[in-house]
Amino acid sequence: MKSEKLIHKAGFVNIVGNPNVGKSTLMNQLVGERISIATFKAQTTRHRIMGIVNTPEMQIVFSDTPGVLKPNYKLQESMLAFSESALQDADVLLYVTDVVEDPEKNMDFLEKVQKIDTPVILLINKIDELASPESQARLTNIVERWHALLPKAEILPISAKNKFGTDILLKRIQELLPESPAYFDKDQLTDKPARFFVSEIIREKILLYYDKEIPYSVEVSVERFKEDEKHIHINAIIYVERDSQKGIIIGHQGVALKKVSTEARKALEKFFDKPIYLEVFVKVDKDWRSSERELEHFGYNQAP
Repeated sequence: MKSEKLIHKAGFVNIVGNPNVGKSTLMNQLVGERISIATFKAQTTRHRIMGIVNTPEMQIVFSDTPGVLKPNYKLQESMLAFSESALQDADVLLYVTDVVEDPEKNMDFLEKVQKIDTPVILLINKIDELASPESQARLTNIVERWHALLPKAEILPISAKNKFGTDILLKRIQELLPESPAYFDKDQLTDKPARFFVSEIIREKILLYYDKEIPYSVEVSVERFKEDEKHIHINAIIYVERDSQKGIIIGHQGVALKKVSTEARKALEKFFDKPIYLEVFVKVDKDWRSSERELEHFGYNQAP
């Protein structure tokens, strides 16, 4: 008797949506690792970041993208380009919203989603926030409004933070994936190098510990990443746009920078599972967010 041929599925599942709806939290839950920065602040993700889920019978290549917004400077133009490119090369598109967002926000992008032939799963995130007796009626209303805007999309209420609905989502994604061999090695978790995650973790701490415009005026570059059997030695530079911002990042007698460096080192040791020696410096690079040359140096303005 002939043995049945094992069917293998593989494909690209791209995650899009407006800022601060929980895309990165969802990505991390689906991949099972801390791949994307997830903070309470909007515009946290700046790049398109892949996280790969492997089983013997499938490979899902998730792609987290920056929140969709109307760009005010060249950095945001690059971020929007990452999000729009995700509409073109997906096997399955996950459009993430939440229970408080206006469905008609950023209609220009939504109209692009309406036109694609790719299967779309619309995820209504943060349903754990609907705790009142009338919450079911409110959820029904949200579903109806989204169905009117994206009639071809499947709609699934979830709570990425609490892992509610994520198992159902993974099962549905597997059903929609095409038959294909794996695109990446089966032990690969992401397409990004170690240096990328160093800069993202340092930037995450800046997002958490500084207010107002400071986090959005900052970029982090890893100048040295040297790993041996027991340790990793890292030199990183925090770039800001103004001398005044440099003073705020460093803080009185260097206290603020020391706090960020310490918290980043702890997170990096957990991420790499090795002792880390981390040195962080601060430099001024005026108007880097509007400079084509600087954005290219920092990894923007490139094909994702």
